[in-house]
Amino acid sequence: MDMLKLNAKEEILPVDFAGLRQNSRLQVTDDFIAPPVILRIGDSIVGTLGNFSASTGKAKSKKTFNVCAIVASALSNNAVLNYSASFPENKRRILYVDTEQSKFHCQKILKRILLLAGLPGDVHPETLEFLSLRKFSPKTRLGIIEEAICHTENLGLAVIDGVRDLAYDINSPSEATDLITRLMQWTDERQIHIHTVLHLNKGDDNTRGHLGTELNNKAETVLQITRDEFDKDISSVAAMYIRDIDFEPFAFRINENSLPEPVNDYQSKQPASQKSFDYLEVPENTHREALENIFSEAEQVSYTNLIGGLQKGYESAGYSFGTNKAKLLKVFLESRRTIIKDGRH
Repeated sequence: MDMLKLNAKEEILPVDFAGLRQNSRLQVTDDFIAPPVILRIGDSIVGTLGNFSASTGKAKSKKTFNVCAIVASALSNNAVLNYSASFPENKRRILYVDTEQSKFHCQKILKRILLLAGLPGDVHPETLEFLSLRKFSPKTRLGIIEEAICHTENLGLAVIDGVRDLAYDINSPSEATDLITRLMQWTDERQIHIHTVLHLNKGDDNTRGHLGTELNNKAETVLQITRDEFDKDISSVAAMYIRDIDFEPFAFRINENSLPEPVNDYQSKQPASQKSFDYLEVPENTHREALENIFSEAEQVSYTNLIGGLQKGYESAGYSFGTNKAKLLKVFLESRRTIIKDGRH
């Protein structure tokens, strides 16, 4: 947010920091209502009003198909795929923004959402606004989205498919901070939920650039969509990061109607030359037990000692890894922010 503002005469006026401080003051006697839960996977809370979340994955991992299921669930206020939406009646309007694809392909996405929601494919629902912003600059896209969010009555969900396209430089710390701050401002002031889509790096499972780092740090939930290496028609969904209890990863395939459908009893297969740590390989409680063993004597562990520490800690919990596998495990834990790298050590 700007620190200075212009009046009609172009005079620079100071912001009322005293007033902002007063409005920001919090007391233990204040009475707050828990934010409404609007999206779940099973018993796990994925989204609430006043927060934002993200879907991430490598190219062609079917991120947009997954987002279609989320929007269809919100549009019908019902269960679609593994998502279950429950928006209040005064928060039923949806804004979908696509920054990458042509209007022809955007319309295909729109029709897919309607079919998943069980609605006619030739009647546009009054509660859904779809914006195709491919031709605009990042600054103009941001302005259009802000105008839509701030002037849409009863808005409950805004989807930004291509949040990277709202910034000129994905590796700019200042741009990343400004953009994520804008998401937090919109969700807080309008009491909506925003779901964004961002690519993973090609070489690892980290979200791209400073924007990805800020997104991980501030998002309520980050979903990772991964394409099966043995069956390209199947993609799995897992929580890269989630504030609530973790959910069991699930998978979907694209059927003959070009719609995502669940794959029951899916088991991920790992290739011989494994490039990343498999989140299904070790149970969540085992991760916790192993890490408690590692960090029981010190809150910080140097990188030199961390790899060996991971091997010993997980071995004590019943899982043995070689050095290369332990390095993959380290990257996996960092991507989920289970362990945090401190540049000073």
